[in-house]
Amino acid sequence: MAVEEKKERNRKYGAICARAKAMGIMKGDAIGAIMDIDSADQKFNLRLDEFLEADNFNFAHDFIGIQENIVRESFPATDFGYFVPRFAGREA
Repeated sequence: MAVEEKKERNRKYGAICARAKAMGIMKGDAIGAIMDIDSADQKFNLRLDEFLEADNFNFAHDFIGIQENIVRESFPATDFGYFVPRFAGREA
């Protein structure tokens, strides 16, 4: 992944976490939440633009689902139990 692409993905992780915080659904601190979203993106190739543009219900489903199901034994985390985000990519 190119440096500029990674920077853009990181910006979107931050925007996702800022929205979750504004909605009152973020658990823990912003760094931990960003790491959770980064791990989920690496595992599921998240469609970040669609995630950011989602209605509150679908946005909350994925954000809360990621935070509730991630197993944080290492980074990037790869175990999300049986949870698959609605905004999982079609290809990894």
